[in-house]
Amino acid sequence: MSTTMHAPLDAAAPHAAQPPRMTTWSAYLLVGAGALLMLAPFYFMFVFATHSRTEIFSLPPPMWFGDDFLNNVDILTKRLPFWRNLGLSLYVGICNTGLTLLFCSMGGYAFAMYEFRFKKALFGLVMGTMLIPTFMNMIPSFMIMDLLGWIDQPRALYIPGAASAFGIFLMRQFIGSAVPRELVEAARMDGCGELGIYARIVLPLLKPALGTLGLITFISSWNNFIGPLVVMRSPDMYTLPLALRSLQSPVDTEWGALMAGSAIATLPLIVLFALCSRQLISGLTVGAVK
Repeated sequence: MSTTMHAPLDAAAPHAAQPPRMTTWSAYLLVGAGALLMLAPFYFMFVFATHSRTEIFSLPPPMWFGDDFLNNVDILTKRLPFWRNLGLSLYVGICNTGLTLLFCSMGGYAFAMYEFRFKKALFGLVMGTMLIPTFMNMIPSFMIMDLLGWIDQPRALYIPGAASAFGIFLMRQFIGSAVPRELVEAARMDGCGELGIYARIVLPLLKPALGTLGLITFISSWNNFIGPLVVMRSPDMYTLPLALRSLQSPVDTEWGALMAGSAIATLPLIVLFALCSRQLISGLTVGAVK
């Protein structure tokens, strides 16, 4: 009797486990439409970078690439020290990324592997800084940079952010799941010093997390607008976001040149993300599933 009742259910189980084909195609269409919607601003930015201001505001607006890109770049370089701004952004991004990787990996290693007084309180204090809104730091940051004499200096952009709470948290979580304590203890027993353990054992194991944090930090530094707005004064010391913003005016904005500058500033990030997207995802998900 029991065999007769359960046989139809067992036979129907494989068919019930397969999702309907219509639902699968609907999901693909929905994801594809969302992707096109998100990519549309980038497409029009690159298209408008090759047209003059008159063509951009024509009706209907241009939908394909034009022939004015070099002319827009010429206008851009005449109104701004654009290549200097580009080089300064690259310099600040590299310095900020390098210092963040160094100090955050050291801080995460200390919180993950060492035991000391007030450890939990200090870590909670570090995490609490993530709750402070950015605009609340503007006036104190300016006062400190002015006191140090760092106004209009690149170091004012990368030294204050050399250790981020998010970076310390990411490194602590990764080290706790990827670096065995037994390995560290064995190195100590063999006579390896603490800096030697950090440099020779811990850092090589942190490559996925370091790559993820480096990518996030560089993109954040490259797109930073508030920091340069607070501490930079001369156009020669502007980073790209601030320099491109200075092109806008109520009556005479060269939108073609502005779009050309935005396209040039966006290209490195697109290439970097395309090359490192898999590294970013793997670094964020390591340790999430055991």
